[in-house]
Amino acid sequence: MTTLTTTPDGSAARRSAPPASPAPAGRRPRQGGTVLAVPALVWYLVFMVGPLLAIFVIAALHWPGMLQPVSFAGLDNVRTVLDDPVFWDAVRNTAVQLAVAVPVMIVCAFMLGYYVAQRPPGHRVVRYLLFIPGLISTPAKAMVFYAALSPDGLLNGGLESVGLGSLSDAWLASPSTALACLIALDIWAGIGFTAVLFAARLGSVPDELGEAAQLDGAGHWRTMWSVHFPVVRDYVGVVTMLQFLWTLFGSAQHVLLLTQGGPGTSSTTLSFLVYQKAFIAADLGYSQTVGVLLFLAGLVGLLTIRRVFRQNY
Repeated sequence: MTTLTTTPDGSAARRSAPPASPAPAGRRPRQGGTVLAVPALVWYLVFMVGPLLAIFVIAALHWPGMLQPVSFAGLDNVRTVLDDPVFWDAVRNTAVQLAVAVPVMIVCAFMLGYYVAQRPPGHRVVRYLLFIPGLISTPAKAMVFYAALSPDGLLNGGLESVGLGSLSDAWLASPSTALACLIALDIWAGIGFTAVLFAARLGSVPDELGEAAQLDGAGHWRTMWSVHFPVVRDYVGVVTMLQFLWTLFGSAQHVLLLTQGGPGTSSTTLSFLVYQKAFIAADLGYSQTVGVLLFLAGLVGLLTIRRVFRQNY
């Protein structure tokens, strides 16, 4: 590179600038973000990976209580679990719960989120109302459903008032309806929050897409499923994963507060069985063996959902 310099007599002269020293080969800019991630990484390893490994260790032990002596059980806990009819009842109930609650919740929440994303009159108020189930604590939700579904509750009272008293039942105490009541609670508790998530994502879709579809003669139903759904398909997969995990692992609290797994085992789920065996029956080896199987079921479910939506998350 050359530069112009002025000599003492006032004339200009060209002068070659010294070449810039090349950067050392293979040297990259310093990555300062790694240091900032160390506390979170340590926290994750200690409180997430640690308990996960402990589940597999305890599942191989015979441990009849926190203060009782521990012995190695090997695969005996697995054989005990697989030979227990209560476990298979819990598997059936969990499968029914997931097969009903997750699809109904996702489909209804997407439709509700699409409606809110169209900004109808009062859509801001609707968003706030949809958040109400998420603002209520789990015991309060259980009390609401208990007040509605108890033998002298609101549902039976409503049936009596319209002359359908023959349809009244002890909904939470009937083997044929206890699980359905829990599924209804799962859907009610999750559909509003999920709809708000969908509405936020659909709000970023350009309005021109929907307007062009409607100009071509498509109604709201076809626009919703043929235009907007493919655009947010990856996000639908993410929300489906979250609802799958919340339903699979979080159903124990609803079962504990409303039915205690009964009548019999008609509403016992896998997550409640983990709690029951650990804290009521004091059989930690059995409990964590079910926990391992529950973890594997969750992993398989996530991979299946990811493949169905065919996206990389």
